[in-house]
Amino acid sequence: MPVWMALTGALPAIALMTIVDLADAKRPEPHWQVRKVALWGGLAVLPCLLAQRWLAQAVVLEGAGGALFEGFVSAALLEEAAKALVLWLVVWRHPAFDERLDGIVYGTRAGLGFALVENVLALWGSTSAVGFVGAYVLRALFAVPCHAIAAGFMGDLAARRRFDGAGPGLAGGIAVAVLVHGAYDAALYLAAVPGVALGVQAVAMLVPLSVVVGGFLLLRHRALLALTRDDADHRHAGRRPQRSEAGYVLR
Repeated sequence: MPVWMALTGALPAIALMTIVDLADAKRPEPHWQVRKVALWGGLAVLPCLLAQRWLAQAVVLEGAGGALFEGFVSAALLEEAAKALVLWLVVWRHPAFDERLDGIVYGTRAGLGFALVENVLALWGSTSAVGFVGAYVLRALFAVPCHAIAAGFMGDLAARRRFDGAGPGLAGGIAVAVLVHGAYDAALYLAAVPGVALGVQAVAMLVPLSVVVGGFLLLRHRALLALTRDDADHRHAGRRPQRSEAGYVLR
């Protein structure tokens, strides 16, 4: 596909970033900070691709075992660990990360930055117009949101530990993200394994839909809960200090 057509694959991720920003409109994060998280999330695609190519040569599995390994290890573990590293290095110690909802905002932003680059590269490899349109629609509806949802859960659990001292924290968040992401990818890989029964394929194809729809509803619930608790904290503390574009408190 022409480069300009592949670049339109950035639009689904940008649209979801806008939706998350609107959800955080009450106390928005510094613009440069969320952009930096997305940028590094996108750059994280490159080392993941290299590691995945190495794993493909080092570990050769077939059938269901291969599908599970590719889904949970080669895809989910590597990619979610990369997003977690972005969160840790770019925003974890930044003053702007000062609310529970920020965990979801920055987590989804890292996931969507990753999804943006991955989507463009995947669409660039399409060999026909029909294949391009089909891949575009399916990835926009499923793959891109899955990246945001998995990383959003990771950020939510990290923030819960940080502000409430509860839950499994960032390490547990990575485990949940790998479970969500791995279930999505492993189901797709399993459905494509030659010789798999049609019933197994049908069930496997329902998993991505369940992950995206169920994950979205649960993450939305977690975001509303985080926002409610953040609002309560601010009401208790009184007027919130004004924050500069860089994220530092202005007194």
